[in-house]
Amino acid sequence: MSDTLTIALSKGRIFQETLPLLAHAGIEPLDDPDTSRKLILDTNLSDVKLVIIRASDVPTYVQYGATEVGVAGKDVLMEHGGEGLYEPLDLEIAKCRLMVAGPSQSAVNGRRMRIATKYVNCTRRYFAEQGRQVEIIKLYGSMELAPLVGLADRIVDVVDTGNTLKANGLAPLHHIADISSRLIVNKAAMKMKSARIKAFIRDMQAAVIGRRQ
Repeated sequence: MSDTLTIALSKGRIFQETLPLLAHAGIEPLDDPDTSRKLILDTNLSDVKLVIIRASDVPTYVQYGATEVGVAGKDVLMEHGGEGLYEPLDLEIAKCRLMVAGPSQSAVNGRRMRIATKYVNCTRRYFAEQGRQVEIIKLYGSMELAPLVGLADRIVDVVDTGNTLKANGLAPLHHIADISSRLIVNKAAMKMKSARIKAFIRDMQAAVIGRRQ
């Protein structure tokens, strides 16, 4: 079987923060995803390709073996469930927190709390663990708007600096999880391309350790 390695990445912060780690592993893209229209990027290594997809799709591509490895935020992995995946390495990049946020003074009386989020599974699990039943409203963006217009009482979203919450009169209220990006590997590929993938993991681990220093 070919020892080609296809790596799933998403545009933006994760891609930019993964680049130095890949460079440490001897992998550099020949195209810039921000200017190229290609979805599969060649690298300086003929047998390594980068596939550029939506962040939320990375675990699915890796799970079904369309790519052998990928980089995904822990928030995306928690929401996906992680079936068919190994998660061998915390890359310690794109750090943030998954939080419950809302107006700091508001109270919900006599009815089920409404939560707006794109993290439906994470939100359901979190409130179930608290022994609370909530109504979850799925949104795909601009979460902060939901409490402002009365659509929801609270939101569940990733928080970095908290500046967007503050600008909209909201505050982080409850911490659900610390988030960072993880290297993920297809389970079947780990068996069939074991030597190649383990070498890649070692290189990336060395890059992570080097980044700390």
